[in-house]
Amino acid sequence: MSDAPRDPQDPSPHVPVLLRPILAAVSPVHGVWVDGTFGAGGYSRGLLAAGAARVIGIDRDPLAFRMAAPWAGQYGDRLQLVAGNFAELDELAAGPVDGVVLDLGVSSMQLDQAERGFSFQKDGPLDMRMSQHGPSAADLVNSASEEALADILYHYGEERASRRIAHAIVTARAAAPITRTLQLAEIIARCLPRPKPGQSHPATRSFQGLRIAVNGEFQALADGLAAATRALRPGGLLAVVTFHSLEDRVVKRYLQVASGHAGQTNRFAPAAAAAEAPMFEVLTKKAIGPDARELAENPRSRSAKLRIARRTAAPYRPIAAARLDLPELPNAHAGARPRKGPR
Repeated sequence: MSDAPRDPQDPSPHVPVLLRPILAAVSPVHGVWVDGTFGAGGYSRGLLAAGAARVIGIDRDPLAFRMAAPWAGQYGDRLQLVAGNFAELDELAAGPVDGVVLDLGVSSMQLDQAERGFSFQKDGPLDMRMSQHGPSAADLVNSASEEALADILYHYGEERASRRIAHAIVTARAAAPITRTLQLAEIIARCLPRPKPGQSHPATRSFQGLRIAVNGEFQALADGLAAATRALRPGGLLAVVTFHSLEDRVVKRYLQVASGHAGQTNRFAPAAAAAEAPMFEVLTKKAIGPDARELAENPRSRSAKLRIARRTAAPYRPIAAARLDLPELPNAHAGARPRKGPR
């Protein structure tokens, strides 16, 4: 959710979340940067204005580059746009880079267009596909088992009423397919108490869980962090903006492990860990959030967190997924049993 709303007639990009603290932390900006989640281009423009010699903007959403067409040309060769997933950014960048910025989740560019199906506040087709290819949220909602839906809502959306909601979805789809965003939002809302003033919409967590499942976001995040590690030259900087606790937990854990500061899980681990040269130096002891000015400019930034790290000269080594606390569906592996919990 990186970008603040804008006038649709204004060709300039949305204002990206936490751009000011990113630029302050990485100043002076120089060399080649990768904007791994290009979106409306706000981070790319900010980096170029701050002194980056070149920015490689990567996005899997074709709309991002269509929207950038009116202004991208003014940067000439300094801005290179590449279609693809940031999980492969090292290959797409084709060479060592001086910095990588990743802004996770869905952007306002996507939320603001009802036809993309990300918003529970606007009626549109139940889509949610960032790449606009592959199975949609409607396909998932209308074909997955009740148990699978409950697991997605619970593990990816942190929805405690996931079983109740999954049952309601399966019951509703038996009468008619669920194909619209407001149709699904209303089914979910009937399962939960009416929100009090200031509380989020009842469908917030469920829509998050479905979006993450449709787009394979957690695996892409793990792969993207690894790709950024491979792409960065020694001294290069990695800045990651997250928007919910599950994303932030994965980024925090990756940087802990990659910097040699991860807690040991068993008594046999310390000797092995000591032999691993740290791949990163973490520059943000605590995640940076939006200040009062940013919250006033863009209320959607309220849940954003920024973490920054500097690449060392240590060679890249893969980090096992088990060490990253990746949210995982209970039945992702053969023979796994569903997790018990207050769903």
